[in-house]
Amino acid sequence: MKWGNLIKVAFKSLIRNKMRSFLTMLGIIIGVGAVIALVSIGNGAQVQIQQQIASLGTNLLMVMPSSMRVGGISQGAGTRTSITLDDVEVLAKKASLIQGVSPTIRGSGQVVAGAQNWSTSYEGVSHTYLTIRNWTLAQGTFFTERDIKTRAKVAVLGKTVADELFPGQNPIGAKIRVGNIPMKVIGVLSERGQSANGSDQDDTMLIPSTTAYYRFGRLRHPMSLTISVISEDQMEAAEEQIRQILRQEHDLESGQDDDFVIRSQTDIVETATSVTGMLTLLLGSIAGVSLVVGGIGIMNIMLVSVTERTREIGIRLAIGARGSDVLTQFLIEAVILSLFGGIIGIASGIGSGYGIGRLINMPISVDPLIIVVAFLFSGAVGVFFGFYPARKAAALDPIVALRYE
Repeated sequence: MKWGNLIKVAFKSLIRNKMRSFLTMLGIIIGVGAVIALVSIGNGAQVQIQQQIASLGTNLLMVMPSSMRVGGISQGAGTRTSITLDDVEVLAKKASLIQGVSPTIRGSGQVVAGAQNWSTSYEGVSHTYLTIRNWTLAQGTFFTERDIKTRAKVAVLGKTVADELFPGQNPIGAKIRVGNIPMKVIGVLSERGQSANGSDQDDTMLIPSTTAYYRFGRLRHPMSLTISVISEDQMEAAEEQIRQILRQEHDLESGQDDDFVIRSQTDIVETATSVTGMLTLLLGSIAGVSLVVGGIGIMNIMLVSVTERTREIGIRLAIGARGSDVLTQFLIEAVILSLFGGIIGIASGIGSGYGIGRLINMPISVDPLIIVVAFLFSGAVGVFFGFYPARKAAALDPIVALRYE
């Protein structure tokens, strides 16, 4: 028989039992759809994390105090007080591979504005902080180098803080109180939304680093330094340059461990990408199991079909059809079922992915390669699980098959 006739006969056989054919395809539809939807969600999460990390600023390095030990017990990263404001000045003067450096002195407290109050975190930073972090203002101005030198009591609010303290009002020029210290609002930051770990990046307030350092008694040391490198290809060189300058400034001798830790934005991106990549692979593997289950379903139904059509097979073999023709026909039926199931599964997977993404407010990234792989894999499932029933049909004895009731 010609290929065209074999395919036509296969289609007629499948159409004759529409419901059974659909139920047979259902396993493949669910398997392919689940793979595409889950992998797309995983890829979308990876893209979102990378975008959020990139939005922190370009070519960033973070310098933090290392761990302090008390009685041989490590107190955890950042417990030393090894980073000072002097380090900021030294790096600004000596580090030729950086274009900006800012201390970050973190704290939290209750902020009061008239009858409104809000508990938030605040950061003492330099006048170059917005440039380093690639952040902009929605209203007002940022503090200047003069404000840093004079320890000015001024503040720039995140959008969440501004909305909570001044609902429906313009906060510029308003007075607020942080603890017992009065401050003047001079600006509002542009909205950034949630960070990669789900925290609200707009629930913050920026104040001059010297104001935080000298006017807030419990904050005596910068928790970290945020540094912007002149270009991405200079990251490693800049990191080494910063390390040497800080070791010299901290009087560390050769053989002594650093009393600080330097982390690059690249390290953060690689870690996040690795975690989300493993999660995506895990989700795809779990969904792939349903493809195998769908293949087993195809094999079972094809075995039932062979049993039901035993007399038909016997007649064909008796009038001259070869065993290879019978095998090919049943194999084509199995492949058609799996490929059509794959096509429907691809459409449902893409639709489900975008639907879930909209519900959880996450971008979805559909990889064309995953679609091609899922489609080819569904075809391979049809061939693999359809071969045994097809071979069983081809191996029937014509005489025995004609006598089958």
